[in-house]
Amino acid sequence: MKGLSIKTIVAIGIGSAVFVILAKFAAIPTPIPNTMVQTSYAFLALMAVVFGPIAGALIGLIGHALNDAITYGSVWWSWVVVSMLVGFLFGLARTKIDIESGIMNAKKIITFNIVQVIAQAIGWFVVAPTLDVWIYAEPANKVFVQGLVAGASNMVTVGVIGTILLFAYAKTRSQSGSLTKEL
Repeated sequence: MKGLSIKTIVAIGIGSAVFVILAKFAAIPTPIPNTMVQTSYAFLALMAVVFGPIAGALIGLIGHALNDAITYGSVWWSWVVVSMLVGFLFGLARTKIDIESGIMNAKKIITFNIVQVIAQAIGWFVVAPTLDVWIYAEPANKVFVQGLVAGASNMVTVGVIGTILLFAYAKTRSQSGSLTKEL
């Protein structure tokens, strides 16, 4: 993993493990088969914004693949690819949001949510169902409904929980010029 810092590599490992735990134990079933409301994507958004698109992609890829392997005994690659894509796209917002500045204002929250909605719409409404049809010969009507439910629920959880996580993380960062020297 040339080019990634030790801190980022560790974040990928820990982030993948937390993604699995959230996907396994903090997911809410929906009436649609094999489709859950996932809190893991809110955490993925935080990690991608903090550590960048490569970390976001790898956390999505590794975390989702491990969760599938543990939960179902096999990996559903079409959705794993989308988790990787979504993590990557979340990470592209890193420079616009600049969370390390310690400032998470309305403009940054709106930017983040526009990015996350577009990323998830592409991933869950288009890529996941299309790959399901191409790779697994799944019925289109079934997988497009699953993608719609997964995408919409992920948009809401990332919009609410992800925004709260980003806001809370930003508050832990020092704002430039916020420290003064006592005389």
